[in-house]
Amino acid sequence: MANTSQQYDSVIETCRTLFINKTKDYGSAWRILRLPSLTDQIFIKAQRIRGLQENKERKVDEGEVSEFIGIINYSIMALIQLDRGVVEQPDLNADQSLKLYNEKVAVTKQLMQDKNHDYGEAWRDMRVSSLTDLILQKLLRVKQIEDNKGKTIVSEGIDANYQDMINYAVFALIHLNE
Repeated sequence: MANTSQQYDSVIETCRTLFINKTKDYGSAWRILRLPSLTDQIFIKAQRIRGLQENKERKVDEGEVSEFIGIINYSIMALIQLDRGVVEQPDLNADQSLKLYNEKVAVTKQLMQDKNHDYGEAWRDMRVSSLTDLILQKLLRVKQIEDNKGKTIVSEGIDANYQDMINYAVFALIHLNE
């Protein structure tokens, strides 16, 4: 499990660096995005990954890695939005954004470690395409929960689905780096 933890941290560091650099370029403009907008951004990225996995020809020279990084960062933004709500104007400086980012990563990594313990690292035997499909399934669930105004009867909430998408995307990036 120590190896998984280190690999997880390495993937997140790449994602965090991009988040920090984009925050320097754009500030916290993402704070105006409503949850369905973030969900749609993640959905577009997951659909593109699936397309890349299925199509032989590629017209844009960006691969799966950048899209999985986008899924992770947009999912973390969504978790922050769930807690803080949407604003009309950007309201976080770079340090505040990074602090919230790191808090969401810590909780999500702990969830991964707990599930990884119980499942015995089953993800290591999964294909990247299966992880992509699971992300798409989670997105469809989130869209349905959003359509239901956040209400569920017996299912976990939106936050758990975003956390699972982060963890599946991290696993996919670990596989792609091996």
